[in-house]
Amino acid sequence: METIVYNQKGQETGKIKLPEAVFGVSWNADLVHQVVVSMMSSARHPIANTKTRGEIRGGGKKPWQQKGTGRARHGSTRSPIWVGGGVAHGPRADKNYDRKVNKKAKAKALYTILSKKFKDGEILFIDSLSFTEPKAAEAKNTLMAFSKIKGFEKFGTKPKNVAIITVEKKTPTLTKSFKNFGNLEVEEFRTINPVSVLNHKYLVIANPKESLKAFE
Repeated sequence: METIVYNQKGQETGKIKLPEAVFGVSWNADLVHQVVVSMMSSARHPIANTKTRGEIRGGGKKPWQQKGTGRARHGSTRSPIWVGGGVAHGPRADKNYDRKVNKKAKAKALYTILSKKFKDGEILFIDSLSFTEPKAAEAKNTLMAFSKIKGFEKFGTKPKNVAIITVEKKTPTLTKSFKNFGNLEVEEFRTINPVSVLNHKYLVIANPKESLKAFE
């Protein structure tokens, strides 16, 4: 399994052999759905929090006597049916949304997504990606060069989540150059996961010979 490798100017520089176990996996929608939903659930950090009747201040005194008043019996003014009382079944910040994902399942889901994107022509392999100094203008020229490659035209038009650019090791120069582009992210290849890859149209892999060693 081979694919074309380009440079920063969008020119072909050669080919690279890809591992079949990573880029040749058949699509498994059930596995991908299970892993992605579990990861997104584990990433939830609830903020909304309501107090139960036991957390509301006051309400220790019985509002009125149990019998003889003709009114309904009540034991506390902090009951959920009272104004100013606690909230029944409200959102809680201490709720745990964590869901376990096995390492092998997560890895297999990532390989499945990478294989699907490779098959659909949404992975771009770049021999190297670097800038002499942090400049957004140079980064924009690079993106426009990518948009001239067949199948990657949306690099110059897609307003959101156009690509996740992966490198072997992030540098301040590279990070600052792409900082002002809100439609892409720059990450180290070893840190990508099924959610981050699915959230973007394209995946750019710089220095693939070294980056793909992370799968070994």
